[in-house]
Amino acid sequence: MSAKEDKGKKEKKDKKAKGKGKDNAADAVADGISVANHPQASTAIRSLKGWGGLIGFLLAGYLSLQAGVPLADLVLRALVAGIAGYMVAWCCGVAAWRAIVTAEARAQLERHSARAASDTAKTGNARR
Repeated sequence: MSAKEDKGKKEKKDKKAKGKGKDNAADAVADGISVANHPQASTAIRSLKGWGGLIGFLLAGYLSLQAGVPLADLVLRALVAGIAGYMVAWCCGVAAWRAIVTAEARAQLERHSARAASDTAKTGNARR
């Protein structure tokens, strides 16, 4: 092997190691507080997206039918409205659950702080 080949292999290993470091950092962040890690949020958002898409599709289809739009245009409008309803429901669901998850985390932190303070007070009173 030449020196150039050895250098090229070392650079590839360094790049792989850097990539692994990024994955580890992403894993550490993924283990933290997030909407994706919440046990109820992902199912609620998934359900909300389905309903949003279905309601958008049906509403646009019904309104286009009432307006006398040709069938091809009716289907196209309904599909576009369904996609829009899906996206709007997704955005609203994530925003709402982000606020819920943040509030739950704050409440948990406050309970933990109060418990720690009461434990400290009990321990301090027992020593006196």
